[in-house]
Amino acid sequence: MGKSQQTFNKKERDKKKAKKKKDKQERREQRKMEKAQRGKLSLEEQFMYVSHDGSLVKEKPDPTKKVEIKADQINLGAAPNSHEPINTIRRGKVKFFDESKGYGFITDKETKDSIFVHANDSYEDIRENHIVEFELGEGPKGKKAIRVKQIK
Repeated sequence: MGKSQQTFNKKERDKKKAKKKKDKQERREQRKMEKAQRGKLSLEEQFMYVSHDGSLVKEKPDPTKKVEIKADQINLGAAPNSHEPINTIRRGKVKFFDESKGYGFITDKETKDSIFVHANDSYEDIRENHIVEFELGEGPKGKKAIRVKQIK
């Protein structure tokens, strides 16, 4: 009979599998022990309380530190917008526009940002170096110019 074809890599792989299996069995036994231990705890020992600062504690919190909150002070939803209205119409210059593909980029005059524009979002035909008015919208990849009108 010939020698075993067991190579070093096969031995190492088998050792790792055995260790993984052993660790899994130990974790299973640990969970079983914890579950059995929870069953032995009294109902009071299983309770957790919320302290005055919102953290979970095992002992009852001090009632003198309790904070009263009125229902009308709770804000559900977004905070009201107290800012004055922002001018959403912007101006810019078309720095690139490919008519065959139907898209291009506008340079915003105020921020100097490059903003994507698609021919479907334009009321008129636009070309490179046209001055345009537009509004900002959200596209799948970021800012996008919508409702584009040519000025010059």
